[in-house]
Amino acid sequence: MSASPATFVIHRNGQPASAADLGPLAFAGYAHFTAMQVRDGRVRGLDLHLARLWSASMEMFGHALPDDTMRRRLRTAIQASPADHSLVATVYTPAGEFTVAGPDAGLDILVRTSPPADGPSGPLALAAFEHERMLPQVKHVGEIAKTYLLRRAAARGFDDAAFMDRQGRLSEASIWNLAFWDGAAVIWPEAAMLRGTTMGIVQRQLARLGVPQHTRAITLADLPGLRGAAVMNSWTPGVAVSRIGEARMPPAPAFLQWLHQAYAAEPAAAP
Repeated sequence: MSASPATFVIHRNGQPASAADLGPLAFAGYAHFTAMQVRDGRVRGLDLHLARLWSASMEMFGHALPDDTMRRRLRTAIQASPADHSLVATVYTPAGEFTVAGPDAGLDILVRTSPPADGPSGPLALAAFEHERMLPQVKHVGEIAKTYLLRRAAARGFDDAAFMDRQGRLSEASIWNLAFWDGAAVIWPEAAMLRGTTMGIVQRQLARLGVPQHTRAITLADLPGLRGAAVMNSWTPGVAVSRIGEARMPPAPAFLQWLHQAYAAEPAAAP
């Protein structure tokens, strides 16, 4: 008799999560997470995901689960799921929000797998909004502003939202990092933002490929002088952006090719 096909899972601390486990989480919003695409049971940038979980836990809780524990929880969920899937790992404390939890408060990890995703084909038009996220360096839950501004952008005929800080510098998009092309080099925006794992992968592989990269402040006024724009996240290393606000961005196929080539050069690893 053949084995049953693998299904997607929701695990709490390495065990199937019950309704009793999940119920309190439906009413809580103090947690952080990382999202990844798993292909053939392997993940690109696993070290970046582990570093993100550790640093966010230190920032929010004052302590973190060991990497060995994280790897074990990820491995258990990946092995119980189809070879290709999306995975979200969320770290939280049972004390929840609106409470004071000391450094000895235990941490739980919730791991959920779901069908794989590749992101939209693009190109995307982004509405520009002034918005600065709380703890921008942390990928945390409960960000009502992102969905609110995404829906405002859609109501105005855009595909998504891009954010500017109070100095007018573009930082990131709703669930994306931004990248630009000046015709010779990749330009990363200088502003407070979440440094995505895909962004980290692309940056280090572009460096190995010898592709020039620079970081500088980018405002809406700077966009007409650039030769292309893209967004990236765990779904994809690059989706073309055709417009940000009123600024039209030209197609830049070579730029997109570099982003995808850099991502493909990153070796995948099993937890």
